[in-house]
Amino acid sequence: MADENQNKSEEIKIETPESAAEEEIPVEGAEETPAESAEETVTEAADEAPASETEGAEAEEPEENGEDEKASMFGRKKKEIEKCKLQIDELTDKLKRNMAEFENFRKRTEKEKSSMYIIGARDIVEKILPIVDSFERGLAQAQEGDPFADGMKLVYKQLMTALEDLGVAPIDAVGKEFDPNLHNAVMHVEDENVGENIVVEEFQKGYTYKDFVVRHSMVKVAN
Repeated sequence: MADENQNKSEEIKIETPESAAEEEIPVEGAEETPAESAEETVTEAADEAPASETEGAEAEEPEENGEDEKASMFGRKKKEIEKCKLQIDELTDKLKRNMAEFENFRKRTEKEKSSMYIIGARDIVEKILPIVDSFERGLAQAQEGDPFADGMKLVYKQLMTALEDLGVAPIDAVGKEFDPNLHNAVMHVEDENVGENIVVEEFQKGYTYKDFVVRHSMVKVAN
């Protein structure tokens, strides 16, 4: 009996540490001490502080980059505008020069066309003038009251009216001062009753066409 009691006491003694060990397990997982919680709070604050500063720096960098980009874009646009203005000025100056050249060309062309027309018409008038001379000589020999001569006078008058409408006009010669641009002196005469260098007689009538001399008057001039 004594041995059994001794064994039981030993068993009790052996089980007691095991039970104590089992009871210590929940103690390890219990609430943290104030020191441990303070250390964790400091660590978390230290970890969070750089993160906030980094975020602030990152937030400031995009604003600076955005301002730089805006300034560079504004500079590029300003250069493009200045370049466009220069191109517009060059094109405007070129357009003005082209318009001036075209205007000069138009005037020159019109003048050449007008000159060509005048030259052509003057040649035609020059060929008609001998016919006019023949009319005048024939009518000078016609008798008064001759019906045929009267008819020719009407035709002559019609012809001269047509020439006058075209710009053909006879040159005044007799009694006018001699003008080498209008008159062709074929004879000179001494006449005290007439002033010097005055046309006293006309042998052939001269004509002008639009201020151009088609034929000079053939005249006699007093010295």
